[in-house]
Amino acid sequence: MSTKASRGWAAGAEATTLVLVRHGVTKHTTTKAFSGGLGGDNPPLAQEGREQVLLTAEWLRPLADSVDTVITSPVLRTVETAELVAGVLGARIVEEPGFAELEFGTWDGLTFGEVSQKFPEEMKAWMGSPEVAPPGGESFAECDVRVKEALARVLTDHAGETVVVTSHVSPIKLLVASALGAPLVGAFNMELAPASVTVISFFSDGRASMRMFNGLPVSRDPFAAGIF
Repeated sequence: MSTKASRGWAAGAEATTLVLVRHGVTKHTTTKAFSGGLGGDNPPLAQEGREQVLLTAEWLRPLADSVDTVITSPVLRTVETAELVAGVLGARIVEEPGFAELEFGTWDGLTFGEVSQKFPEEMKAWMGSPEVAPPGGESFAECDVRVKEALARVLTDHAGETVVVTSHVSPIKLLVASALGAPLVGAFNMELAPASVTVISFFSDGRASMRMFNGLPVSRDPFAAGIF
C-alpha cells in the first residue's frame, strides 16, 4: 500500500495521510448492538477481534518504515487495536479523545432491532437528521465538531506525515464525509467492516483525497466480514 503524496491530482502539495483502522469485533459488534464511547459499556476486543486486527496489522507492515505514530481513541477496544498495530509497526501510541465513538446514551448495548421497538419515534428522528441525538447521547453533528477539532490537531502535530488512526465507525465515516464534501446524513449510507482500513490524505492547500475505503487483507472473506 502506497500513501505517497506524489500520487493523484493533488501532487505537489504536502500531504498528511491518515490510515484509519476500525477496531476489531467486540461482544456488541457480533450482536449488532449500539456501542458508544467512554460513556457506554466500553467492552474489550473479543478474541476474534484481536485476530482480525492482527491480520490487518500484518497487511500494514510495509508502512513500518514510514509510520512513527499510531493515534488512538481512548476507548478500550481502540486502545487494544492500537497496541496490536503499533506492536507490528514498531510505532508509539498517542491518544486523541476527539476520535472516540459517538455516545449512544440509553441505546448503548441494545441492538438496532431493540431500539427500533423501544424507541421507534426517536430512532426515526435520529435516522432522519444528523442534528438529533439518541436519548442521553450525542448527535452526529456534535460528534462531527470534535472529530474535526481532533483532525486539526493531527494535521498540525503531524504535518506531512503518515499516521495510523485506530477509531470507530462514526468518526471514520465523518472524516470520509468531510474529505468528500458530503453532507453529514451521508454517514448513514456507509458501511465499515471490523478491522477495515480507510486511507485519506489531507493536503496543505486544503484539499483532501480518499485513497481507500473499507479495505481488508486478502485473507479476510468479505462475506464473512459482513460486507455483503
